[in-house]
Amino acid sequence: MPIREKSKPAKRDRVTIRTVAAHAGVSVAAVSKVMRNAYGVSESLRARVTRSIEELGYRPSRTARGLRGRSFTIGLLLVDIRNPFLPEVIDGVNGVLAPSHYQAMIGVGEGRMQLETSLIESMIDYKMDGLILVAPRLPTEIIAEFAGQVPIVAVGYHDGKAKTFDTVNTDDQQGAEIAVEALLKCGYRDIEMLSLGAREGHKVSVVRQREIGYRRAMLRSGLSSSAPISHIPVHSPKREEAMRVFLARSDRPRAVFCWSDLDAITLLSTAAEMGVRIPEDLAVVGYDNSTTAALSLVNLASIDQSGRELGEAATRTLLSRIEGRSEAEHLLLMPSLVRRKSLIDSL
Repeated sequence: MPIREKSKPAKRDRVTIRTVAAHAGVSVAAVSKVMRNAYGVSESLRARVTRSIEELGYRPSRTARGLRGRSFTIGLLLVDIRNPFLPEVIDGVNGVLAPSHYQAMIGVGEGRMQLETSLIESMIDYKMDGLILVAPRLPTEIIAEFAGQVPIVAVGYHDGKAKTFDTVNTDDQQGAEIAVEALLKCGYRDIEMLSLGAREGHKVSVVRQREIGYRRAMLRSGLSSSAPISHIPVHSPKREEAMRVFLARSDRPRAVFCWSDLDAITLLSTAAEMGVRIPEDLAVVGYDNSTTAALSLVNLASIDQSGRELGEAATRTLLSRIEGRSEAEHLLLMPSLVRRKSLIDSL
């Protein structure tokens, strides 16, 4: 019996953007606008083009896009992946990018200027269409140089005078003031701030902005002469040891404002180990309103700066810059306090 040759599947013609346009009954330019999430695209047009893309299985060639001057990739540079606040920012970025056919590629700078510089250069070399830098350590002049090559939005970077790149921030000074005012309203006058080491931040960083807000609120309440700031090291085990020293002090304050939930949650854990009751012995307010802060065993009062909203705003700002906007934008979002059991209502 002759061996029957196995039939080969029919070769499928390559689906191009023109194929999608013809299938959807629209122009190639219209398909391109939908894919770029361009301003002014109607929902009906978006739905029609998206349906054709799904039915045809269209997968744009990133190589071809790069040759035409656009890769439809966004570089997202994070300062530290261990911070529980950052996943919310990432979710916000991805939520805006999803309907636009852009994708985010993530790099982690670890708070080191040399690594940040190297990652940004690599993202530019890979022809990414724009970059979102979250809490970069680089000085303004270096970011401005990079912004001459690729659109950039900096998050957690308070430089409202930047001309060549955009910034999106929560009003960190206002957030710190809200925290202090909440403690004052509860009757606390002995309030201290737990902050990062003086060499770990720069004048436009969120930590320094929160220190300014803390001092301003204390000054307004007539407590400027007793507005101490304790600086905690970044790395273990010095970080945890510094918190133990703080909690064991004979002059320990009755209330503390922590620059971040990252340190506030560690402080709560250390306090539990040492038998310091929260909030009976020490009231604590953090910053970020991370998902961990809301856990019942943590119950940390915290300033909410809506990481998702920051990510969304930064992405929309970057896409508008990619589309040709040249004038710098500096957005400032308003924070709020989420009250939990680490902040007692009355003494």
